Amino acid sequence: MAANIDVQDLGGGAFRVRISEGASQSAHRVTLKPGDYDRLAKGAVEPAELVRRSFEFLLEHEPKESILAQFDLTEIGRYFPQFEREIQRRLAAR
Repeated sequence: MAANIDVQDLGGGAFRVRISEGASQSAHRVTLKPGDYDRLAKGAVEPAELVRRSFEFLLEHEPKESILAQFDLTEIGRYFPQFEREIQRRLAAR
């Protein structure tokens, strides 16, 4: 079953992300600095869409229960070094 990823822009570079898979859910708070958004998305998508696509990437590599409850989006690269290159590739190919 595919996960449903709901991203809510809280303003000020903060986002609430809810992941639902069947009856199971998880909630996360993510921050995204303007400079990091510019570097990663290069204007291809809105910030909330970048966050959603980043969670798609995460769910390909780990279960939702393993995703940190609160983090800055760039921290994904600490755990998955290919993240920035891969997310840029995916956004360019959209």
